[in-house]
Amino acid sequence: MNESIEPQRAGQRGWRRLLDRIERVGDALPDPVFIFIGCIAVLMVGSVIASALGWSAVNPVTGQHLQAESLLSRENLAKLFVDMPETMTKFPPLGLVLVVMLGAAVAERSGLFGALLGDAIRKLPKTILSPAIFVIGVMSHHAADAAYVVLIPMAALIYAEAGRHPLAGIAIAYAGISGAFAGNMLPGQFDVLILGITAPAAQLIDPNFVMNPLGNWWFTLAIGTLFTPIAWWVTDRVVEPRLGPWTREDTAAAAPDLALDEIGEAQKKGLRRAGVAALVVIGLFAALTLWPGAPLVDHEAVGPKRMTPFYQSLIAAFMLLFLTTGWAYGSATGTVKSHRDIVTMMAEGMRAMAPYLVLAFFAAHFVAMFAWSKMGPVMAVQGAEALRELGLPKPLLLLSLLIMSSFLDLLIGSASAKWSAMAPIVVPMLMLLGVSPEMTTAAYRMGDSIFNIVTPLASNFPLVLILAQKWRPRFGVGSMVALMLPYTIGFAIAGMVLVLTWVGLGLPVGPGAPSGYVTPAAAQTIP
Repeated sequence: MNESIEPQRAGQRGWRRLLDRIERVGDALPDPVFIFIGCIAVLMVGSVIASALGWSAVNPVTGQHLQAESLLSRENLAKLFVDMPETMTKFPPLGLVLVVMLGAAVAERSGLFGALLGDAIRKLPKTILSPAIFVIGVMSHHAADAAYVVLIPMAALIYAEAGRHPLAGIAIAYAGISGAFAGNMLPGQFDVLILGITAPAAQLIDPNFVMNPLGNWWFTLAIGTLFTPIAWWVTDRVVEPRLGPWTREDTAAAAPDLALDEIGEAQKKGLRRAGVAALVVIGLFAALTLWPGAPLVDHEAVGPKRMTPFYQSLIAAFMLLFLTTGWAYGSATGTVKSHRDIVTMMAEGMRAMAPYLVLAFFAAHFVAMFAWSKMGPVMAVQGAEALRELGLPKPLLLLSLLIMSSFLDLLIGSASAKWSAMAPIVVPMLMLLGVSPEMTTAAYRMGDSIFNIVTPLASNFPLVLILAQKWRPRFGVGSMVALMLPYTIGFAIAGMVLVLTWVGLGLPVGPGAPSGYVTPAAAQTIP
């Protein structure tokens, strides 16, 4: 018996040493804001060198001659300082995120998100506990950080009350919220954010490219569907057997202060009102889209482009949906007593966005300066030509992007920060090789999700660790990584297969969003 325990302990010590090393490397990295400042400094030096060497290319779409420009030129220096406010306010994701968060702040602070999660988890049949909690975790991406503080501790308690190990409940809830972050059954605010970053990168090659908020919907729906049975099997066959049995006496000893409160009549009334409000908003946008002469349809366009105004209106739709349902719920439960409370909640939501605003300022300037230098399109054109000569198929190109984004996730937790830096290069480059911006974004998102649940550098990793320690006080970082690693392995394999299959079969990534891309110049030559 000792022979089997010692190798296990040696393996745990090896994992802890590896994790400590990763944590030291991560702690040595500066804040993402200063990462962008460093990128800007490198970009400025690179632009000077590229301009001096006469680095250039020809845009195959427009036929325009692209010449790298120095960011220290008179014109670009003037643009940097004179247009600084405009550079910030024109950062594409900024307005989209702030508008959606105005409504989401009301839904979260009124208690609607928490009640929806709580009500759903209380009604779960015990036989499908694992997949149901995972699906709720996937759907809770719309609730932002509320899912971590509501769903994870509730999942642990409901597992314990069912006579199952509470750490298994924490594991599958965390896997759904963070490990399957690339997936969702319905599009939400993160789709708006990440595709909003994709749009200006695609416009470096195709100035007429328009962001489609539903551009990843079919792919994210497939992730949520495919990952559910994987998470179910990993939890019930791998994670929970390793944790051992659990009894109600264990629950009383480990967490005597925890209790699963029932939703009261006020909360039930609030949920009913929120449901009515949601139907009203959905009906409004259905009428604006389906009514004869509807304003949210481009009647002069042909094919999927007819729905472009509707796609663009979804930002407003999400904001109104969150706002009205949160207001309706809060008015019934007492969390919203007057319109002044709504304004206060919106203001608190904007205060919570302050770190993002700081990051957005520097990300906006990096993206803008990258465009001013003309280095992005030049790199994309020359990189596409080099890859074309290698003859790598599209699936392998996207698989390489997935792997790169997944390993960057070990060191930099912010998905939007990484994509802001990567998108201006990889999106145009893959467009020139026949991969749509939406498909490139989907592959990046899949890679960004894989290591979320095993890296101590993830922003919510310490919170989940503390929640686990309520049930097992000596539960450490290594224990958390060992708990979540089976999910990471399963999701990584499934995600790679999904990306390869998707682009190999040429499946659409979302409504009006094909996986392939044909440049306008090439399209004109097709008879």
